[in-house]
Amino acid sequence: DMEGYRMMKKAGFRLLLFGIESANQKTLERINKGITLEKIMESCKMARRAGLYPHITIMFGYPWEDYNDAVRTLKLGEYLLRKGYAYTVQATIVIPYPGTPLFEECKEKGLLKTLEWECYDMKEPVMKTGIENVKLAELVQGIYKVALNPEFVYNRLTSIRDFEDIKYFFRAAKKVAGHIL
Repeated sequence: DMEGYRMMKKAGFRLLLFGIESANQKTLERINKGITLEKIMESCKMARRAGLYPHITIMFGYPWEDYNDAVRTLKLGEYLLRKGYAYTVQATIVIPYPGTPLFEECKEKGLLKTLEWECYDMKEPVMKTGIENVKLAELVQGIYKVALNPEFVYNRLTSIRDFEDIKYFFRAAKKVAGHIL
């Protein structure tokens, strides 16, 4: 809640990680997130109003999601970043790690493409989905293009309060440039 976020700010917290994962409520329920899309958005907004910098993580390539579902996740991430409710982002391809319910489900349904563990690094799909590999890669890279959006840039520049913010901004800009390139 807002009081909790204010206390975190007062205690010296700066960056707060929000594992959004998907913008599809059915997916959130299926992976047992225990949260609604509305609560995710409300929480990001409250954390930002309290002076914290939400870092969101999103994932693409759940085997039960189609391309339109993945695009909704991309749009949610873009929205939160453009509006300044999220400050940074990490996007990856869903990986069903051994020992997880998703791994067992993929094994049972024959959805695993490989058991070569060096491929389980979130850079390429290791399970079959309804989305082409090229499209998945475009979605992952696509979220970082929001850094070129004027509204995003404006919100970042107006959020700078001190020299530490400037240093943080430049470190983040280097990382984003690397993702885009």
